[in-house]
Amino acid sequence: MSSRSFPPSASTKDDDAFASLGSERLRWSKRRVRLQEWLKSSFQQQVGIPFEEFWFQRWLKGQPGGAQLERVGLPRRSIEKRLGDRLVVHIHPRDMIRDVNFKGVGGKRPSSSAFLWDGEWDESRGDLRHGSRYEFITDLDEHRDDLTRTRRFQAHAARLKAGKPWASAHEGILLDSEEKILAYLNIYLTFLDDMACHGFDTSRSKDTLGVVVTREGHLLKINRGLHRLAMAQRLGLASIPVTVMAVHRQWWERVTAGTTGQVALDRLACALVDCTPEQRPGRLDPGGEQDPIQWPAPIDRK
Repeated sequence: MSSRSFPPSASTKDDDAFASLGSERLRWSKRRVRLQEWLKSSFQQQVGIPFEEFWFQRWLKGQPGGAQLERVGLPRRSIEKRLGDRLVVHIHPRDMIRDVNFKGVGGKRPSSSAFLWDGEWDESRGDLRHGSRYEFITDLDEHRDDLTRTRRFQAHAARLKAGKPWASAHEGILLDSEEKILAYLNIYLTFLDDMACHGFDTSRSKDTLGVVVTREGHLLKINRGLHRLAMAQRLGLASIPVTVMAVHRQWWERVTAGTTGQVALDRLACALVDCTPEQRPGRLDPGGEQDPIQWPAPIDRK
């Protein structure tokens, strides 16, 4: 297939930073991933989104079929189209210490296309203070003068020595030398220092910092933007924007109070302003409660 058969993926500042770590050995793997992404996006644009919009319009107007659409969860993309920045909540990053851990509910995940999530997913939480991303960023910052002392360098170096260098087909990265491993780690350190100097830049990545709202109206992190959240926590930034990707149906029903259509969306948007990060462990947490950590003093490297 010619490289002109599908358009290139949109790149961001973060994507471009990794370009030097590419490898010809992963050329076809990366192109296959890009093709899969393009096919998925094309199907959504040409079939999925128009279908969702047709039924969402009926829900907005109170027409037949609208109630059934709400029962299956309402399309997330249609709600994002109407509410836009009204789905953004500004929080203190060190308050966002809990994320959704689907292991506690048997790994069952609600559909990412739905805005209303049913079930007990919000009772199963992880502790981001002890998560791999925060530990990774902390390790980099503490060993910035000698990155060979970091656990990540040692892990990648061990793979390299065993003849199985770490690779990412999605990004086209192959860490097949110690120089590349160090360059890879330095990129993340550069991201951290850039955030320290210039603050949180929403344009650096394609993904927003996604969160979901529990039945009690609190925010839990989901698996988007976890490295950037960890950096903001390490630096002690005063505020960052997070975007609501889904809400628990019980909370939705409470705040919309039987309304539908635009009235329900407006009530939702107003209620989001008062949502704060959940800090307590959940009833179905798959692991025991972990001890709190000592956050470092806020860092300013301007």
